[in-house]
Amino acid sequence: MVIKYKIKLKDLKLEYLKEYISPIFNFLKPRRKITNISELKNFIQKKSAWVSQETLYGYLKTRMGAKYVLMFEDEIFLGSINKAKWNIYAIALQDLTFYSLSYLKNNSNYDHTLSAKDIYEEILNEEIKNEMPNNIIESSIKKFKERLEKINWEKYYSSLPFNESALALYEWSPIAEELKTLDKKIVLNSMILKWDNVKKEFSTLIKF
Repeated sequence: MVIKYKIKLKDLKLEYLKEYISPIFNFLKPRRKITNISELKNFIQKKSAWVSQETLYGYLKTRMGAKYVLMFEDEIFLGSINKAKWNIYAIALQDLTFYSLSYLKNNSNYDHTLSAKDIYEEILNEEIKNEMPNNIIESSIKKFKERLEKINWEKYYSSLPFNESALALYEWSPIAEELKTLDKKIVLNSMILKWDNVKKEFSTLIKF
């Protein structure tokens, strides 16, 4: 997940073009089957990043309208966006890691739940090169361990598995609280709908 803290104005149009076209190209790419843990980890990483960025930027665009472009001129606001993005992504990774392993255990007779912590931490370690803040990595690992101690692997995949990341989107989006309160239902649903697409794709790609 690549997050850029500074975007030059002259590169802005190119960044927008990539942002709009990239999801289309990704949709058209042939889908590779997920046959091992390495491929599963790659799926978790890419889809969590996609859901996080699409929902956060989508919300900002909707709320800010034509002023959306001006946020790239405000380094303080841009910093807030990137902080939000990393925090939302960290929780999205947790949700999809738990979901996929719970789904496999109950639907594919493949139990790799003991590897959950390793999978999550390996993905976070890979994000160090993309400048994911150390404090977010540390707090995310702590939260992951807390959730791991309480998880019910038999029920997780079918019991609001992406609720935490939806709430993270609501919590971390750099929008005034009075506006977020009005938007809460829409914000939560926007992420759940994105995750529904990921769930459908996951069920078709699994081949353990």
